[in-house]
Amino acid sequence: MYKQLTLLLLAFFGLGQGFAQVKEFRKDKAYPEKDSKGKYYTVSGERHGPSFFKKEVFPEVEYTPGDQLTFDKYHTVDVMYHWYEKWAAAFPEITDLYVIGYSFEGRPIYQMTITNKETGKDTDKPAAYFEGGRHSGEITSSESILWLTKHLLENYGKDEEITHLIDTKAIYLRPQNNPDGSNLYLFSAQRNRSTVRPHDNDRDGLVDEDPEEDLDGDGIIYQMRKMAATEEEKKKANYIVNPDHPSGKLMKRVFAGQGDYLVFTEGIDNDGDGDYNEDGVGGLDLHRNYPENWRPDIGGDLTGRGYTQYGAGQYPLSEAETRSTVLWILSHPNISVVNSMDTRVPMHLRPPSTSKSEERMYPEDLAIYKEMDELGLSYTAYPWAGDVYETYSTRYKVNRLTGDPLKPSPLFGHGPDFGYFYFGSIWYGDELWNNGAMKDYNGDGVYDDYDGLVWDEEENGGRGFKSWTPFTHPELGEVEIGGFHPKFFGQNGPPWQLEDWARKQALFNLAMAQRLPELKVETPEVKKISDGVFEVSLSWTNVGGLPVALEQAKLVKIVQEDRVSLEFDKELMEGYENAKVKITSPELYDKTIYAGHTGKGETKKVTFRVEVKMDEEVTGKIKLSSTRGGFISQEITLNN
Repeated sequence: MYKQLTLLLLAFFGLGQGFAQVKEFRKDKAYPEKDSKGKYYTVSGERHGPSFFKKEVFPEVEYTPGDQLTFDKYHTVDVMYHWYEKWAAAFPEITDLYVIGYSFEGRPIYQMTITNKETGKDTDKPAAYFEGGRHSGEITSSESILWLTKHLLENYGKDEEITHLIDTKAIYLRPQNNPDGSNLYLFSAQRNRSTVRPHDNDRDGLVDEDPEEDLDGDGIIYQMRKMAATEEEKKKANYIVNPDHPSGKLMKRVFAGQGDYLVFTEGIDNDGDGDYNEDGVGGLDLHRNYPENWRPDIGGDLTGRGYTQYGAGQYPLSEAETRSTVLWILSHPNISVVNSMDTRVPMHLRPPSTSKSEERMYPEDLAIYKEMDELGLSYTAYPWAGDVYETYSTRYKVNRLTGDPLKPSPLFGHGPDFGYFYFGSIWYGDELWNNGAMKDYNGDGVYDDYDGLVWDEEENGGRGFKSWTPFTHPELGEVEIGGFHPKFFGQNGPPWQLEDWARKQALFNLAMAQRLPELKVETPEVKKISDGVFEVSLSWTNVGGLPVALEQAKLVKIVQEDRVSLEFDKELMEGYENAKVKITSPELYDKTIYAGHTGKGETKKVTFRVEVKMDEEVTGKIKLSSTRGGFISQEITLNN
């Protein structure tokens, strides 16, 4: 599958003939998810802990593609890729499928472009980019990209608005930006944050030495609770049974020494440091690895008084997955709208991530973002929409443990900040799913585990929570294992909820794409002033929902001014003053007319003056070039 795509790409670039006969002396890498007989899932890299784990098969996941794509189960990376390959074959006139990069373990990262090729190249059109799967376990985001792709392709030629979108714009879709992490998540009990590259999470000199373990062998890593028995345990005990819920299932955090229980994730203390499962597979965060406002990882600030960012990586864009996104994005400045999604707040999440919106954003840009916030809420009804630094960090106002007011808190190297401050675009990092907290059942103003448990019992048949079950732990003695299902309730919803969450988020992304700038160009006007003298005018209006440039995009020069040029055959314009065709206005040597940046709803008109010293009819082209508004070329005729 992957080799075929590579050969197709080589052929496309004229390299297939030269490379097709070259054979690699090594075998193709055998990825564990493709080995149906293998009992273990292995990960690459050198670590102090295990690199192989028992394979699991989850009933919530579709591992082999069916005849129809449905959203009543989650889909593996290969199942998603199957559908993208099938769509590329079925819709060649509006799709291109390609490998945009390779993951840490060498897996291909697929991306699809959707646009009507007959109406022009994708790079000549306004564009939007949507991405999922950056965080390995946050698979609902990938499903939303998959749903949107299917929705666009199946409705082209049927739905008027979608047809217009694909005819006039380009949509770039990347369902799985971290195939290594997603495969680990879906084929084993393990969970990790992002890439599987080994990482010293706890800064003890050991790497990935203390992963979670499925002690009771049920294929799922739950929590463990232990009643404090010794004096040392009683000093640390920081949980009690939540008295607000009669079942005794919920745990409530309290100050150390005021609790009855200790709570851990399921596993053992492999490195004997007193912490459980604090350094599992990987640990880098692809969403802290962007170049805008990047800070060193934990331990990287030698003063101990500055800011660091957990999971940041060794340097900005150190990770292949993030690098493939940023370098590709920078080569496509026609993109105005981006959403790179995660789970599970849920929230429409946007910049800034290190400051208040009013402190660093242009008021004009902030107004557009706030319009997008409201647009998103109209589709999803999420509880929140706003910036990372303030809205996200203080959405509950008070720390429920200490009672202190919550303060704004920065995230560094964050995608939305790169998107706005560096790339000058509308860039969201939306969070899907809500741990089942569909509403505030107890009216305490917080969407928390209490609300999730009530919904699970009333609407989900109690399948999202495992009752606490006694277990003899090899180190702790008698414990109980239980809690919310970490994968298909806590981090992602039960499968019967999947399509609703994927669909409503996808429809918001679609709505943003439908607001891309769109330059409607009138037929060029040619006016004969006198014998051999003509005025050539071009008018256009931005009928889209966005300007061709945010104020920030102008500041950082990610976009050029909209500009119009008039071109004739080169030989007709040779000879300077004696040229057969001469553009006399503009009077400057540079005959380009610079028209600024066309705002939403704005109409512009430019006029050239041309002298023609020949009797024959002269044809030329007038071209409007806008970085984010697109490229339009029309033919003109001058006739003496």
